[in-house]
Amino acid sequence: MHGPASPGWLLVALCAATGAYCLLRMRSPVEEQRRTAGGEALMGFGMAAMAVPAAVVTPPRWAWLACTAVFGAAALRALWTARGSRHHLHHLMGTVAMAYMAAAMTAAPAHHAHGGTGVPALTGALLLYFTGYVLRSGARLLPLTVAPGPTVRAVGPDASARAVGWGDRPELSRACRLSMGIAMLAMLVTL
Repeated sequence: MHGPASPGWLLVALCAATGAYCLLRMRSPVEEQRRTAGGEALMGFGMAAMAVPAAVVTPPRWAWLACTAVFGAAALRALWTARGSRHHLHHLMGTVAMAYMAAAMTAAPAHHAHGGTGVPALTGALLLYFTGYVLRSGARLLPLTVAPGPTVRAVGPDASARAVGWGDRPELSRACRLSMGIAMLAMLVTL
């Protein structure tokens, strides 16, 4: 990734932490959640690797080609699974964006410049998509105001519900996706 080193390292830390949390989510007893978390862990760690500042290490061309192949294959898998679930359409967009960024870095890893023509159409479309996704995801995390009602306390052997594990908390999954969306925006802007 191009740009100053400090924001690059922050992106590396954010994406690596997100990937690690997604690995925790893979322990869920629900198969669909495990599969989704696996794809998101791949995205998180892939984004962390791509966000390492170019001033620190410049990967060889073959590394970018490998990233393009891995995320291209992940895009094909997401396209296949998107037939059954709309949620996988977002995974498709993410893997396409990662394959696109890796391919762009393959073309010019040292200093990627657009010339005087402005932002390429695909970059612009991906920026629009991820901007909308981040705004929508952020709004979904906002707490809803609920009118206070009577407090009901259950007593007896059925009073305690099963504790929800870290991998099964929907608000954390949404925050994870939001952070990856923000990181994707930051990476696309520097492309």
